[in-house]
Amino acid sequence: MADARGLLHRLLLVSSASVLCLFLVYFLFGCCDSDVSEGGLLSQDAVQPPSAPSGATGAPGREWTATRRLPQALIIGVKKGGTRALLEFLRLHPDVRALGSEPHFFDRHYARGLAWYRSLMPKALDGQIVMEKTPRYFVAAETPARIRCMSPEVKLIVVVRDPVTRAVSDYAQIISKTPHVASFETLTFKNRTSGHIDWRWSPIWIGLYAQHLERWLAHFSLSQIHFVHGERLIGNPAEELGRVQDFLGLQRIITDKHFYFNKTKGFPCLKKPEGSSKPHCLGKTKGRAHPKINPDVIQRLREFYRPHNLRFYRLVGQDFGWQ
Repeated sequence: MADARGLLHRLLLVSSASVLCLFLVYFLFGCCDSDVSEGGLLSQDAVQPPSAPSGATGAPGREWTATRRLPQALIIGVKKGGTRALLEFLRLHPDVRALGSEPHFFDRHYARGLAWYRSLMPKALDGQIVMEKTPRYFVAAETPARIRCMSPEVKLIVVVRDPVTRAVSDYAQIISKTPHVASFETLTFKNRTSGHIDWRWSPIWIGLYAQHLERWLAHFSLSQIHFVHGERLIGNPAEELGRVQDFLGLQRIITDKHFYFNKTKGFPCLKKPEGSSKPHCLGKTKGRAHPKINPDVIQRLREFYRPHNLRFYRLVGQDFGWQ
């Protein structure tokens, strides 16, 4: 009888230990499945509100979970074309989540990897478009292939401006940081006497839009690239933003009611920027006064750019009217 009781006691102990082990396995592995993100790491990016925001609108079944994602759209250029203005204007749209700074991932920090790049992005809800802008992407030789590796379906936006005006604006920025640099006229020519343009000088080289675009067309279809008319972005921002919203597949929410023209800066400003009820203009570096350039040099540059501009018009199927 004593042996039977001892056997029963041991069986109870084994059964209790088994139940305890099963509970621990379930707790450690089963309950944590919902917190495991891509790569098997605990997700610190997801935020799950208890319910949809009050009065929220969106697609039926929209997930109200904000996560960090790789961008679906990029503003890739051009420098001094109006990329900052475009980004700030787009951030008015509730379905756009844009990184404010320029990450320079595909041209300078590619070795850090996509996980690092993703960690820089703002959190976005399902259905919102994540984007960033780095104007140097358009002219950096290695960037098209790298961006395609990230996403063959990514949408690309290029803000283009009269290359002569763009070059002068670029030079104005240079002298604001290094005031003792040589004159624009001196830097424009390899030899002032011969009149040969130094196309390798960065402010002039960036304006060779067709040359840079051909490299992108080797990796992306033209339908994936939208060109914003830089001059029209200043003169009629609502019209240009309408086209950009269409390209991104967004509802046209940003309209002329969001802008007013600042005569002092000669630039459109926002009536109600993101997160504020007060009017806002871009910083002092935007709308900067240009130095006076010898008219003969300007004319020589226009003649230099003319065949390059015509080639660009043919590639994109659009005449920007630069004379």
